[in-house]
Amino acid sequence: MVNEQRLLDTFLELVQTNSESGNEGHIQAQLKGKFEALGLSVVEDQASQNQNLGANNLICTLPSTIDNKEIDKVYFTSHMDTVVPGIDIKPQIKDDGYIYSDGTTILGADDKAGLAAILEALAVIHENKLPHGQLQFVITVGEEIGLEGAKALPADLLDSNFGYAVDASAPVGTTVVGAPTQMKFDATIYGKTAHASVPDKGISAINIAAKAVSDMKLGRIDEVTTANIGRFEGGSATNIVADKVTLKAEARSHSDERIAQQIEHMKSVVENTVKRYGTNADIEITKSYPGFKVAEDAKVTEIAKESAIQLGLAADTIIAGGGSDGNIINGLGIPTVILGVGYENIHTTSERMPITSLNQLSQQILKIIEIVTNNK
Repeated sequence: MVNEQRLLDTFLELVQTNSESGNEGHIQAQLKGKFEALGLSVVEDQASQNQNLGANNLICTLPSTIDNKEIDKVYFTSHMDTVVPGIDIKPQIKDDGYIYSDGTTILGADDKAGLAAILEALAVIHENKLPHGQLQFVITVGEEIGLEGAKALPADLLDSNFGYAVDASAPVGTTVVGAPTQMKFDATIYGKTAHASVPDKGISAINIAAKAVSDMKLGRIDEVTTANIGRFEGGSATNIVADKVTLKAEARSHSDERIAQQIEHMKSVVENTVKRYGTNADIEITKSYPGFKVAEDAKVTEIAKESAIQLGLAADTIIAGGGSDGNIINGLGIPTVILGVGYENIHTTSERMPITSLNQLSQQILKIIEIVTNNK
């Protein structure tokens, strides 16, 4: 029932709408109009009060067509923002069955493939008057900058028993049932400035920071934990002993105990190193998002797997290494798994989207709605 040409046209339209994180205003208005035209009531929250966000989240609700209170209420979520470079994207359809950008930007399939698939599923429901329980579609801003939009969602606007984040870098049919907690570790390490010709009168913050980093356990810590230094900045000129360096780092783990141990290790290394040099450091530790683990036999997981099986797809379940808005909404008490979208090489100018996967994804969303409806 999926109109493949309409779905493709919607995807191409969306990826050509600029929406880098923090500049979502235009696409938000575009999406709001599309959801309202399909008969959904659309509510905006107050997410844009966060200065890093360019618009509000959209909470779109389609009332049940069936007078049966036992039908589960289900939601789907995708995000409208993209990473950079995402301005003036020029999609290219190639003979290999993939859609690419022209190589100067990302494509933006993350997550406009999810948005297009959702809109097509709704169009099919609308034109065929398919029966369904209550459906919600949570369309967020600021996902790519630390799930900031999802963090701003008011829990009282969400009315679902369980749901699906349409946003995993995995083949369509794959279900992500777990994702790690991420902690941010920011440190400012201080030294003492001096002219480079008299280095003994100064203390190089660069030397201190380099020593601290070399003593840290980084990379793959264990089977469920990773850590990384993403930025190392400091100094001003070759003839000046640097008096300040900033480190921006992270740790991720599927174990609360192990991520706490890793963050404490990183903190103690910095503190002990600056102490040896007689200086100090400012350290800030924040939780970016919580991890989650949904059981294989949970209803939300079983429906996702069944939808894949009925469509002839491999119904694999996996644990992810990164986060999504599903991390946040799981934390609000609504069981959520993540659906594979099929996009490849995301966040790079080599990003590409298989047209076949786009069609399969919309079919899976429709199949999930059908299964939920028939489970009344």
